[in-house]
Amino acid sequence: MSWLWAIIVGFVLGLIARAILPGKQHQPIWLTTIFGILGAVLGNAVATWIGVNDTKGIDWIRHLLQLAGAVVIVGLGDIVYNALRGNRRQTI
Repeated sequence: MSWLWAIIVGFVLGLIARAILPGKQHQPIWLTTIFGILGAVLGNAVATWIGVNDTKGIDWIRHLLQLAGAVVIVGLGDIVYNALRGNRRQTI
């Protein structure tokens, strides 16, 4: 079940990150989901590092860090995806 939750949370975080970022992102939805999962992992790591990973009630700071991680990774991933896709088009 934890993998299913990771995919669902990654999908939602990836979509929210795409909505936050300005302009149009060109990566496919499956890649956005992977970037969202990676952003959630990054946010959890930062939350653990600063000591707010597990608190009483809803972990709002951890969720915000997960979203921030997703925004960073979706933004950087879009740049890398476009660079790789652009290079492939030039060689054809």
